[in-house]
Amino acid sequence: MVAVFSWAHDALRPGLTAATEHAQLLQSVERALDLDVEVSANRWLVERPPLARAAVLLYRFYAVPVLGVLLWVLLRHGGIYRQVRTTAIVMAVLALVVFWAYPVSPPRFALPGIVDVVADDALLGGPASRDLSGGRNLFSAFPSLHVGWSALAAWAAWSALTGAHRRLGLLPWLFPTAMVAVVIGTGNHYVLDVVGSAVLLAVSIGVAALLRAARSGRERLRVR
Repeated sequence: MVAVFSWAHDALRPGLTAATEHAQLLQSVERALDLDVEVSANRWLVERPPLARAAVLLYRFYAVPVLGVLLWVLLRHGGIYRQVRTTAIVMAVLALVVFWAYPVSPPRFALPGIVDVVADDALLGGPASRDLSGGRNLFSAFPSLHVGWSALAAWAAWSALTGAHRRLGLLPWLFPTAMVAVVIGTGNHYVLDVVGSAVLLAVSIGVAALLRAARSGRERLRVR
């Protein structure tokens, strides 16, 4: 699934003009709502190199805890994993539709004064973060899937823990919370991208629940 999603994501190849126009629209909405904190957050992070390095580490390797949580749920909570798997597939499909219909340049391209923290990191950065000729789709800022997949993992862990370990069930949500700070501070996403991620996850959970209900209904009819 991951390979198929990555291929489809990069195959979209949106135009720079449309992505820039959409980014400007997002910026204007954020200014109207007094949510345009990307430049100040980026400057704050750049001035604190140890935190910037930690942010780059989390941004680059966030998939490791995501996959770790999903593997744990698969091995220990099979019923929950089936729900999470369906939700992940719905999320991937819906995200691709949004990326195709509404490409958005990230702040590191579209906002003057933003430092590309990930690209500028001495150990983990590199030109790939800015390279438009490498065949990668770099105009899929909205919604942020770094936040979306992190939130999906947190939801999966919360679902598994809320029964016997209710208090521990709140801890996984620290992961997407940290990711929100990382993607904004590093200049990779807007505040509205994060809002879009929350909406994407909520809609995906709802659609997945409807699909499960429809499948259960068909199975009951076959039994009759």
